[in-house]
Amino acid sequence: MQHDEHHDRNALSFGAIADVYERGRPGYPAEAIAWVLPPGASRVVDLGAGTGKATRVLTTLAAEVLAVEPDPGMRTALARVLPDVPVLEGTGEAIPLEDDWADAVVVAQAWHWMDPVAASREIGRVLRPDGTLGLVWNLRDETVPWVARMSALMHQPGERVMGVEHPAFAPPFARHERHEVRWVHEQSREEFLAMVASRSYVSTLEAAERQALLGRIEDLLDGDPALSGDVIAVPYVTYAHRASR
Repeated sequence: MQHDEHHDRNALSFGAIADVYERGRPGYPAEAIAWVLPPGASRVVDLGAGTGKATRVLTTLAAEVLAVEPDPGMRTALARVLPDVPVLEGTGEAIPLEDDWADAVVVAQAWHWMDPVAASREIGRVLRPDGTLGLVWNLRDETVPWVARMSALMHQPGERVMGVEHPAFAPPFARHERHEVRWVHEQSREEFLAMVASRSYVSTLEAAERQALLGRIEDLLDGDPALSGDVIAVPYVTYAHRASR
């Protein structure tokens, strides 16, 4: 994966909107997170942890959970929400842990920001010999017509740019398994608009463009009786991948 300046700017755009990200982004279904962990996993790293959306689920599944996140704004938000979870500065390519430390490394909604070759090698170093790498993404379910219309407005249909169906792995990881979980995330209108605003391709727009886009999304909500209430039910598909070292 080639990391250009635009890519890196988007990757580091989240810290400035950490509170919006925390308010708007969905969590992850426990089924998907549990599936990527090896049996009996006790030490788990949430890599690219953001504000701790996946970390929260991991703390219910493993005895020792450690978060690694490059952005200081995101680390601050995570520490506020999960004060008992250690959060370290680091990246997929440079994880501040010793060799063979973890039973599993989980990357939720962040693998597409990492160099898959360098990150695979570094994660392989941190994992124990029978450990697993788990990749997880939430994608809005665009088989639902209003969701497809919203994605078209955002000029990001499917977000397939992230490679969620066929992510790139590199040695020491080879074959991997995939699991999908369909679920619905209910959120208020304000939280829903925060979710839209937290997307990197929205948060990096000029202010006028961003407001215009959010206005079009509000018009979409107002135009559909099923979406005009206090609670919006957003359908998601969570793609989970696991690979052993």
